[in-house]
Parts: sequence; C-alpha cells; structure tokens
Amino acid sequence: MDRRLLDILCCPVTRQPLVPLTGTELESINRGIAQGTVQRTDGSAETAAWSAGLLTGDRKLAYRIEDGIPVLLADEAVSTKQVTDFPR
Repeated sequence: MDRRLLDILCCPVTRQPLVPLTGTELESINRGIAQGTVQRTDGSAETAAWSAGLLTGDRKLAYRIEDGIPVLLADEAVSTKQVTDFPR
C-alpha cells in the first residue's frame, strides 16, 4: 500500500492511525476465519481469508484490504479480541 495513503487513513470508529497487519497477525486472523470464530462488528461471520489488512494503533480493530483497497466500514471491522492467538 502506498505510504502516502497510509499516512492519511484512520479508523472510522476510533480515528486512530492504521498500520499494516504483520504476517503473524494476518495468519492469526485467517486461522480464526478458517475455524469460523471471527465475526465482523455487525455480527456477521467473516468467511473469506484476508490477503492483507490494517490494524488500529491500540491493536483492537482490524480492517481487510481487498484488491489493494482498504475496506474501512465500521460494520465490517473485526475485533482482535475474538482471535485467541492474536499477538498482543
């Protein structure tokens, strides 16, 4: 993702800056998705593995990136608290 774009993006809920998910963080989220334990904030199940994502500064919310485009919709955020092995 372009660094200039990343510098201006923020979480639509908390207004915190966003950083790219690391490989370990992404793997943890994808394991939770595969196990069927990950839900979006709107309560719907997250069913498709992520290829990339963004994380809030407090590490509590994650947003997927689809085809290079960040999906920054509050209802589609994922709480990292529900991912049991998410690096803290």
